[in-house]
Amino acid sequence: MNAKPTVVLVHGFWGGAAHWSKVITELSRKGYHSIHAVEVPLTSLADDAERTRKMVAQQDGPVLLVGHSYGGAVISEMGNLPNVVGLVYIAAFAPDAGESPGGITQEHPPVAAANLVPDSDGYLWIKADKFHESFCQDLSADEALVMAVTQKAPLASTFGNAITEPAWKHKPSWYQISSSDRMIAPENQQRMSTRLKAKKVITLNASHASLASHPQEVAALIDDAANAS
Repeated sequence: MNAKPTVVLVHGFWGGAAHWSKVITELSRKGYHSIHAVEVPLTSLADDAERTRKMVAQQDGPVLLVGHSYGGAVISEMGNLPNVVGLVYIAAFAPDAGESPGGITQEHPPVAAANLVPDSDGYLWIKADKFHESFCQDLSADEALVMAVTQKAPLASTFGNAITEPAWKHKPSWYQISSSDRMIAPENQQRMSTRLKAKKVITLNASHASLASHPQEVAALIDDAANAS
């Protein structure tokens, strides 16, 4: 068996690197010792892709990229680096060239769209009292409270940033669909997973926060991708 690749985890909107905490421990139990969860600024796709690109460039050997939510757009944008061996999408955007997360969202607006609110500085938040039902309805109230209080809001303009040349056209991909997702419509996830011709697609009865509510299944998919890369 080949040595395990480095796994680089990319969070999405309203989250941070710590959203991967349960997946990190599951991967560690599976023998992964080179794991990095990048903290992206959520200020523009270009900024977020560059931050992730720098992280990947620091790694020796093959890298498996994993993106949750908007993190899927990030790995699609920057994942053509030569040491990237695969892409794993966790309830994530996988835009085509010229597409943006916002454009995809408009095709099938998510259930919780009405629970987003902009502030006077241009950042887009999930209403704190609606966070649990919107983002992570399958987590405990305590976990949802912490996620709501620590949410990392993106600049709203980031939704409109379009992909240039998506890495999934050139790299093998895997996809996890959350069938009870209220932030990215499951119909959009189905369409994107089919379009990128994923080597494996799994569907979980999960919220948008499947990385926190189903970490064992998410880690198993990442492990499958790593073993095939």
